Amino acid sequence: MQKIIAFFLTIIMFLFPRLNVPKTEFDKETWTTEYTYVFVHGLSGWGEYSPAYYVMPYWGMFGGDLMKYLNARGVKAVAATVAGADSAWDRACELYAQLTGTRVDYGKEHSERCHHPRYGADYSRIPLIDAFDAEHKINLLGHSFGGATVLTFLELMANGSEAERAATPEEELSGFFAGGKGDWVYSVTALSAPMNGTSAYEVQPTVEEHADPRAYVTTDTLNVASTTTQDGRIPEDSAAYDMHIDNALKILEGIETLSNVYYFSIPCCYTEQQEDGTWAPKKGMEPLFVSASERIGRYTGVTAGGYVLDEKWQPNDGLVNTYSARAPFNAPQQDLDRENIQPGIWNVLPTVEGDHMYLQGGLIYNNGIREIYTDLITMINTLA
Repeated sequence: MQKIIAFFLTIIMFLFPRLNVPKTEFDKETWTTEYTYVFVHGLSGWGEYSPAYYVMPYWGMFGGDLMKYLNARGVKAVAATVAGADSAWDRACELYAQLTGTRVDYGKEHSERCHHPRYGADYSRIPLIDAFDAEHKINLLGHSFGGATVLTFLELMANGSEAERAATPEEELSGFFAGGKGDWVYSVTALSAPMNGTSAYEVQPTVEEHADPRAYVTTDTLNVASTTTQDGRIPEDSAAYDMHIDNALKILEGIETLSNVYYFSIPCCYTEQQEDGTWAPKKGMEPLFVSASERIGRYTGVTAGGYVLDEKWQPNDGLVNTYSARAPFNAPQQDLDRENIQPGIWNVLPTVEGDHMYLQGGLIYNNGIREIYTDLITMINTLA
C-alpha cells in the first residue's frame, strides 16, 4: 500500500510542482521550553516511517516538508506513522511504541476482545525520538482523526487501562497501560479534529447524489479510509466506529482533561451561510470534500443514540463540523486569550478559513501553513 501511495504522489508532484511559500523565523530569546513536537496524521495518512513521506510529506504537501523546515530552525519536530484506518486505541499504542522505542503492544484484553494480534511492529532499533520521560516532555499535534488519537494516547499515558491491568500478568503489562505518565506530555493541539465525531457519517447521499462521481469519492472513500482491513477484528475497533458521533461522545466520557497539560485546538471552516440558512462550500474547497460538505451544511437530525444535530453542526471544513473541532464537549474550554493561557482547559484558537486539508498544506491547492505553526510553537514555547 505504501508503494502505491508513493507512486500516486510522485505523479501528483510531476503534475503540480511545489510552489514557493513564505519563510518565517523564530525569535527564540523569549522561549522558556523547547520540548519535541510530535505530529500525528489523520485517516489514511503517513509519517516518517513510510516511504510515501519522502515523496510527498503529509505535513506540508506541496509547500515542502514542515518537519524539515522546523528542524532547520532549531525546533525538534517528528511525524509519527500510525495505522490509517484503525481505532484511536490501536493508533495510540503504535504511537507509544514509536516514542519509547519498544514493540507495539495493543493489550491482552483489547486484542482478545477485538480479535486481532496482540503485538505489532518493533521500534527498539528505530525510535522516533531519542528520549521520552518527565524530563523530556513532548508537545502533541493531531490532525483530523489524529486529534482523537492523541486524546486517547494522553488518557492512557496518565491513567493507563484498568481492563488491561486486570487481564495481564504484571510482568507482561506494557508501561503504557500502567499509567502514571501524564506529566510526560506538555501540550496537546487538535487540528481540524472530529473530537466529538462528525456528521459526515450521518449524511449518506441519496441514490441520485451517489450517481455523482463527487459523492462517490467523498462518501465511499471516507467509509473505506476509516474502516480497517478485514483481518477478523470486530467493527468497533476502527476509526469509522470511533468517529460516529454517538461513539465519539461515549469515548470522551472516559477521557480526563489533565490539570498539568496545555490544550489547544484550531478548527477550520470553509463554508458560508446561504439565504435559506444552510451552509455551502466556498469556491476553492478541495474537490475531494465538496459533495460531503454540501450535505453536512444542510443537515439537521438526530443520531441513533438520540443526540440532536441542530444548525450549529452545519458549518464545516468539508469533512469535520467546525463545532465538533473546537473542544471535547465535556471539557472546560475558552476562546484563546493569549494573556491568560492556563493548563487544564481547552484554548480554542480563531477558526481558520480553510478546508479539511488546509492545516496539513492542501492537496490540489497549496496552502502556506508555516506562519500558523510558527505562531503556535512560539506561543507554546513561551508559556512557562
